[in-house]
Amino acid sequence: MPADSDCTFCRIARGELEADIVVESESFLAFLDDRPVFPGHTLLIPREHYETLADLPASLGAEFLALAQTLSQVVPAAVDAEGTFVAINNKVSQSVPHLHLHVVPRRRKDGLRGFFWPRSGYRDDEQKLEIAAAIRKAFRALGSQPGPRPPIAGLPPLRSDSSSRNRCDRTSP
Repeated sequence: MPADSDCTFCRIARGELEADIVVESESFLAFLDDRPVFPGHTLLIPREHYETLADLPASLGAEFLALAQTLSQVVPAAVDAEGTFVAINNKVSQSVPHLHLHVVPRRRKDGLRGFFWPRSGYRDDEQKLEIAAAIRKAFRALGSQPGPRPPIAGLPPLRSDSSSRNRCDRTSP
């Protein structure tokens, strides 16, 4: 995708805006968030402009995840934290419309309560089962429809009759 000339993160990737860069590769860049939840809060972005995780080419996914894993190890070590919260917002709550992954250092009793939003639950078990079935159906449709990415390599096909509540049923590879 072409760079967005007004996108803050594209401008950082091009060196037009300053950022405290902590690691970079040919395709990705990680830097400290200017408005951190806690000191050490780091953002990982692709250098090219992709708005959401779904827009990121599958060919870049492994490197993106590898950098995220590494950041989830080094950030808490650098700031003497006990762990991290790792998150991506897609469109809703996405302050900059450029894919970015948050790595937030965490400590016990740091004031954050689980996720940043209230939990709502399901109306009843029937609603929960309907939603699980709808997600399985959408997953199967993704692998059978033409689109920007092929089915996920190495993932065995889902059984079309899957209705398990405690596991994701897959056929043997």
